[in-house]
Amino acid sequence: MSQTERPRRSALYLPASNAKAIAKARTLPADIVILDLEDAVAPEAKLEARAAALAAVAEGGFGRRELAIRANAIDTPWGADDLAAIAGSGADAVLVPKISSPADIEYCQQALAGAPANMQLWAMIETCACVPQLNAIAAMAATTRLSLFVMGVNDLAKEMRAKLTPARTPFLPILSLAVAAARAHGVSILDGVCNEFRDLDLFRAEVEQGLFFGFDGKSLIHPGQIDPCNEIFSPSEKEVRWANAVIEAFALPENAGKGVISVEGRMAELLHLEQARQLVAIAAQIAAARLS
Repeated sequence: MSQTERPRRSALYLPASNAKAIAKARTLPADIVILDLEDAVAPEAKLEARAAALAAVAEGGFGRRELAIRANAIDTPWGADDLAAIAGSGADAVLVPKISSPADIEYCQQALAGAPANMQLWAMIETCACVPQLNAIAAMAATTRLSLFVMGVNDLAKEMRAKLTPARTPFLPILSLAVAAARAHGVSILDGVCNEFRDLDLFRAEVEQGLFFGFDGKSLIHPGQIDPCNEIFSPSEKEVRWANAVIEAFALPENAGKGVISVEGRMAELLHLEQARQLVAIAAQIAAARLS
């Protein structure tokens, strides 16, 4: 299964130092669990949290979920040691905050030189400096472990001195540019967290907005956000039926070698075939998870 065929509807952040929360995460329907060493951990608890994250990965039990560890930023006193430790942890990915340039991706690539080949590098998109370089950063996926962007709208709001409202109006151009850069280079991308976990109507509206913008899923701060997020980012029956129709139509002998065909009265190109195969693969993974 390629990385683009994995369901990544929901990515739940958990403080790496919270053993009870990590134990519960092994039973939750999140597609991704992110053990956090950064924002959720006080400076005096950083080393303890790192050790706890490594222990949790070693213990396992996360099943089909992707398991990532969010390191501290590379310019902090803990960043380099975090990357060195995570490289040998066995986690599926390391999420690095405050990525601002292609040079930051290259630094992380070198720091992970001894990690298993299948360990991914995920980048937080949350600084003003990265915005003019989104395409260049995403292009690093061709030569590095980079495979996924995670938006950090809270940090963007802080740097921009912009108001973070439910509509997220000041950040809409950046969200759109980030999605476009990711898609141009085959990088998956997750929307940022919604700080409101009590008002699920407000949360659902923000998730719908993220789906509208083309995100693969959303990062979360509370288990109560998982189910509505999974629901909204799951392919609908109508979408799966259409995708299967496209796949079947392109497989017909009379359509061999064609770049454009008609499917149920609608035009379908080869790019739609690729999208259809990805959607069907994701839907199959979601269905399998429900049965397990």
